[in-house]
Parts: sequence; structure tokens; C-alpha cells
Amino acid sequence: MLLVYVDENALTATERAECYRESTHLAHDLKATGNFLSTAPLHSVSTATCVRVRDGKKLVTDGPFAETREQLGGFYMIEAKDLDEALAIASRIPGGRKGTIEVRPVVEVEGLPEGPAGRQVAGSAR
Repeated sequence: MLLVYVDENALTATERAECYRESTHLAHDLKATGNFLSTAPLHSVSTATCVRVRDGKKLVTDGPFAETREQLGGFYMIEAKDLDEALAIASRIPGGRKGTIEVRPVVEVEGLPEGPAGRQVAGSAR
């Protein structure tokens, strides 16, 4: 999983549109090489709602969990043969020019339902 963190105020509307255009192009490139599984940008943190359960009680609050300089702005779910390939792909993500791309393996859990195209939702064993 490649998580895109960026200060959502760091991009102008024009820069954001260009970032989406470049990201779409990258997604098509990754699909052509067999690395693409999924991607999506996220709406502003101002639309976020957090849910926590403490002592059996649901607590709902507006906004992100923590105040940070960079917010989670989107993700890429990829298939990579190893960390080096994942890092090479991460370095191509346009959001990394103004923010940070976190590369993190997905835990494979037996018994999860299949998502689109017969893939497990949280990773698939190959």
C-alpha cells in the first residue's frame, strides 16, 4: 500500500488538477506493467469523521484523528515483487513532490471476502 501524505493547502487548484492528471497516467502505466490494483484521492480532512470505541461506547468526532502538517490525501494499492520495486513505484507518485509517500506491506488475512476481479479486499496471496 502506498499512502500519499501531503499538506492539502500546498497545492493550488491548477496544481491539484495536474497532480490528478499525472496520477491517472501513472495508474495506466502501472496497469500495463501488472502492478496496479487500485488508487483514489481522498476528499479534504474537513470532510473526515473519526469513530473510536472506548469501554463499549462509540465516540464520533469531526476531523482527522491527529493534527499534522501532512494529511492522508490518497492511496495506491499495488502489486510489487519486493520493497525495491515498491519504492521505485512510490518515487513516481506526483504527491511525493510536495509530500510524503509511505510504503507499507498489507497483512494477508485468511477468509476475507473477495473484492473486484476475485481479489481479497486486504491483499491476496499469490
